[in-house]
Amino acid sequence: MPHPLRIAVLASGRGSNLAALLAARDRGELAAEFVLVASDKAQAGALRLAEAAGVPTLVLDPRSYPDRRAFDLELFAQLAASGAELVVLAGFMRILDGEAIAPWVGRMLNIHPSLLPKYRGLHTHRRALAAGDLEHGASVHFVTAELDGGPVVAQATLPIEAGEDEHRLAQRLLPLEHRLLPAVVALMAAGRLAWRDGGPWLDGAPLAAPLRLGPQGLERS
Repeated sequence: MPHPLRIAVLASGRGSNLAALLAARDRGELAAEFVLVASDKAQAGALRLAEAAGVPTLVLDPRSYPDRRAFDLELFAQLAASGAELVVLAGFMRILDGEAIAPWVGRMLNIHPSLLPKYRGLHTHRRALAAGDLEHGASVHFVTAELDGGPVVAQATLPIEAGEDEHRLAQRLLPLEHRLLPAVVALMAAGRLAWRDGGPWLDGAPLAAPLRLGPQGLERS
């Protein structure tokens, strides 16, 4: 049998998506070994989750580096040293330097709380509400040098309810994120999802459109 996929996770916040990944592993749904959880914030809840799960942790303070590029080059050197085969951005709130991530393109996934290409960047729930959208969602995409611009692998959608605010919308979306991200990472771990010729391939063929999260899991659009 192939070895479990060695995964490093980058997170800046409480780590709820990391918790979902660890839970998927524990349920036997994700054949993964978590080799590192790294953060730019020493107080990030994700680090405490990792410690409780016995996963090595790393904190790098951006203020200790002369610029973003220097920070990112050190971060990704540490990721390489961990033996990680895949890097998952799970609420990592930094823009990454294109040179630093170049060797990792095709081996790095991000979850973003919008239906990309809509609402790249911050305040996605607020922007969806302000635009009068009827639906909202989350996307998992391969990371490239373009902010939230890499090819989308899968999305989860939910209808926007009349009168709700951004906090409630975010809270309703979170359980879908917690299903979406582990499902995509599991495809990578199973060898079904791969990066070839500058884009995502699924089961040996180019992925023509993002997968959709349905009641039973990921489905083709």
